[in-house]
Parts: sequence; C-alpha cells; structure tokens
Amino acid sequence: MKKRKGITVNIIALLMSLVFLFPIYWTFLTAFRTEAEILKWPPNFLPTNLTISNFEEVLAHPQDTPVFRWFLNSLFAAVSYASLSVVVGVMAAFALARLDFRFRDTYFKLILISMAIPGIIHFLPNYTTIDSLGWTDNLVAIIIPGLASTFGIFLLRQFFISVPREIEEAAIIDGANIRQRIFYVIAPLAKESIIILWVMNFMANWNDYLWALVVLYSPGKRTMPVGMSTLQGKYVTNYGPLMAGALFIAVPSILVFMLVQRYYIKGIDISGAIKE
Repeated sequence: MKKRKGITVNIIALLMSLVFLFPIYWTFLTAFRTEAEILKWPPNFLPTNLTISNFEEVLAHPQDTPVFRWFLNSLFAAVSYASLSVVVGVMAAFALARLDFRFRDTYFKLILISMAIPGIIHFLPNYTTIDSLGWTDNLVAIIIPGLASTFGIFLLRQFFISVPREIEEAAIIDGANIRQRIFYVIAPLAKESIIILWVMNFMANWNDYLWALVVLYSPGKRTMPVGMSTLQGKYVTNYGPLMAGALFIAVPSILVFMLVQRYYIKGIDISGAIKE
C-alpha cells in the first residue's frame, strides 16, 4: 500500500512538472518555426522544419532593436539591484533582530503592514521622487527604488533571530565592531537565505516591465522586457520573432536559478523551519 502511494505521488509530480514545462517547451519550439508552421492548425507538437530566421530578424536591425544593449542594461540593473537590496536587507534585518532600540518592534510591525499595500500604489510617489532627482530615463531609476525590500527584511530577520547570541558575543569579546559582526559573523550563517533573496530580487528586476516602461523611454536605455515588447506590431503580430525575444528574456533567469538551485532549495527548507 505504501509503495502504491509513493508511485501515485510520483506520477502526480511528473504530470505537474509537464504542465509547468510545456509553456517553456512551446515558446522554444515557436521561436524556431516559420510563421506558416506556427499558424498551422491543428498544431504540430513535435519539432519539424526548424529555422533560426526569427533570431536573425530580431538581431538584424541593431538601430531599431539593439538587443545586446538591452541585454547589458537589464543585466547591469538586475545584478546591481539584487546585490544592493541584499546589503540593505542584511543591515536592516540585523538591526531589527539583534539591536535594542526604542520602538524596534513597532518599526517591524509597520514593515509587515507595508507588505499588504499593493505595489501599484507606490507608482506615483516613486515617479515624482525619481523625476525630481533627474533620474528618469536612467538605469538608476529601476535600481534605487525598492532596495529596502520588506519581504527580504522579514526573511533575514527571522533567520538572524534564530542565531545563538553566544556567537555574536564571542565576536564582541574578540573585538569585532558592528560591521564585522554583520558581514563576517551573522551574514555568512544566513548564506542560503541571502541567496534566496538575491535570486528573487534579480528575477523581479530582470522581468520588470511596467515600471521600466514608465521611467525609461530612450531606445538605448530600455531593458529586455520593454525592448522586446516593441517586436509586437500594432496591427499584426509575428509570433516567431516575438517568441525568439521571449527566449532572450527567459534564458538568463533559468540559468541563474540552475546555478544556485541547490542553495535556493536548501534556503527555503531552512527559512520554512524558522519560527520566532
């Protein structure tokens, strides 16, 4: 009976995996097909008559679609945002978890309450601030706002609370200052949680479309999602080039996740087990 239950669970897991993987497979297949093959009905689910013409079309007009420039913009913005947000999150979480100061718990409750506010509400005040600083049409506009990730602060604080105080006290006896205690004692113990936060923030910034569309308007300053949206015509949509562009956007995120998958999954297990 137990063996049969295990087989059933494996079959369900396999079916769910196929459901989640099929859109990726179909995007990949469409990117290598001609327009006639894409619009054929009933559709052919197996790879036939594959071509790289869609990628050639996307890369053939660097003046109108500077894909490599968009890629570098997105990469720089995503890496900068993810890295800086981790630094901010670590310092804020350390203060809320390990330091004693007035209204500490009140500040933390306000941070938790802010997580319930929809992000779209921040658009107007954020844009007003960015515009007044002269940061519009600059990659800084998609890096600086949102660095203080409320979820990241919450995630890291929960882990820092679980670290025995004796470890930090030993560092203080050895003469470690607060910066050394944060980055050389406490933060290394939260490596998996930090990797979770970094990957999540990287993907959030890399895939962000609406905010980047609002603050970046020069063709050379666009990011991948905004730039690739220009491949969709006003009256006619060529699905082949559009899916080729979608692959340019999806592949880096997939590669990043594959590189840190082991730490990411371990971090989720650790974070899920932490209780205040």
